[in-house]
Amino acid sequence: MSKAVSALGGVSHKGFAEVAEAGLKGMITLRGDLSSAKMKKAVKAATGAAMPAPRRIVTGDGKAAAWMSPDELLILVPYEEAQETVAALEKALEGEHHLVADVSDARAVFTIRGPKADQVLMKLCPVDLAGLAEGEIRRTRAAQVAAAFWKSGPEEFTLVSFRSVAGYVMGLLETSSRAGSEVF
Repeated sequence: MSKAVSALGGVSHKGFAEVAEAGLKGMITLRGDLSSAKMKKAVKAATGAAMPAPRRIVTGDGKAAAWMSPDELLILVPYEEAQETVAALEKALEGEHHLVADVSDARAVFTIRGPKADQVLMKLCPVDLAGLAEGEIRRTRAAQVAAAFWKSGPEEFTLVSFRSVAGYVMGLLETSSRAGSEVF
């Protein structure tokens, strides 16, 4: 039984959009040659998803693979499965240049939901959200901190930041989503 706790204990706020810390998520950094057949097979086995195209996140079996850079993916799995997924990836990629690291406890995950959820991020991130398609991911900044986010549903975004700044990020999201502060 895990005694791990999420960064902020599931705190949430409802303004013109609902923002919440999403709780514990298994997150694995996977680096290597994303075009290699061995890497593609390992990602498919670990997530049930195909190798994502640049700036995309692909889901399968309740897990996901997100493109982070030309040689890096973020693998998302249930928190309890992170260690076994790391071991499986290490075994599958044996003999191939790669790096696999469990970063679950170093990250915090947030959801932004509602018909105006994009407006919360418009205030914080230098990204053109009007053209952002569902399943598209961006590495960017949320005010002064590094973050990545993707459109995880028609009226939902998921944001990942470092756990060490989770309180700051939640404060940003809460302030940005306050009723009456809509952009339009």
